[in-house]
Amino acid sequence: MTPLPPGSTIGILGGGQLGRMLASAAAELGYRTHVLAPDAESVAAQTAGSFTRADYHNRIVLDDLAAACDVITYEFENIDAVPLDYLNTKVAVHPNPAALRVAQDRASEKRFVEALGGRAARWAPVTTLDALEAALAAIGTPAILKTARLGYDGKGQVPIATPSEAASAWEAIAGGPAVLEGFVNFSHEFSIITVRGTNGALASYPPPWNEHVGGILARSSLPAPPEIAAHWAEAAVLAGRVAEQLGHVGVLTLEFFATPQGPVFNEMAPRVHNSGHWTIEGAETSQFENHVRAICGLPLGSTALTAPRIEMENLIGADVDRWHAILAEPGAHLHLYGKDQRPGRKMGHVTRLARPA
Repeated sequence: MTPLPPGSTIGILGGGQLGRMLASAAAELGYRTHVLAPDAESVAAQTAGSFTRADYHNRIVLDDLAAACDVITYEFENIDAVPLDYLNTKVAVHPNPAALRVAQDRASEKRFVEALGGRAARWAPVTTLDALEAALAAIGTPAILKTARLGYDGKGQVPIATPSEAASAWEAIAGGPAVLEGFVNFSHEFSIITVRGTNGALASYPPPWNEHVGGILARSSLPAPPEIAAHWAEAAVLAGRVAEQLGHVGVLTLEFFATPQGPVFNEMAPRVHNSGHWTIEGAETSQFENHVRAICGLPLGSTALTAPRIEMENLIGADVDRWHAILAEPGAHLHLYGKDQRPGRKMGHVTRLARPA
């Protein structure tokens, strides 16, 4: 691919905070951005050069977007791949729709990663209550039932402590395709954030230790504890293998559990990721800049750390009210997303760096 020169336009599907930060990173490199999203509130539109509010399936809008852009990307995976297929016939779309399709379905992504040598928790696809009961008999409890599609930040997930809870769990996810996962005895959760260029070049960030509260990422910390560091190489190799097999271009994130048996794959996201927000100040090249570099055919930037200790804290709901105190903290870098406040909503994040003495 011939590198896209500064002044080219990047189309971004999705209007959330990831799109907001992608648009900011693109602007730093001299690129224009055009956000397409159906939402009345689009925080990505606040930093993008232009914004269209429309349905992703509107062919007239898609034609206009393709004509206005030199490359197109997306900031979340809960989007139908059909519009991306259509756009891909007119302009380059990165990551490609094939990567999106695999990541959108929990059963598909588990089969895909296992075929490449990855290790997942015991699991089974379930499409009926009878199938769920059979899966519980085979896998055992405790377990967790997850919708096959559209789940994030703990949504679409129901823990099952005993087989007698099968019916209520099935009702809680409103039936439909799902996967049952067996309990994993893990010490830590971590993620591997990989970026792949159009020329196949790969780069990977050091893995953060991710701590969740109520299914939502609360904190990512580096350096990772020994239990994670021991699995870094194996997990990073698998992430690179996934990226290459998918023909992925851009950032790809794989989440893992650290266990005595090795890293256990949890899920993947074909995009920039919340657990990589620390890279804006904590790495020589942020995940957002490296995504822009990758999809525009530029050399990938260094993923080396800029500080010996790094912590990223998500500001959830009323946490954002601490913004003034955070600004007074030495070594703290505040990012607010411009959203209307609601309980459980990611309102921003703060990254804290411990500088060398």
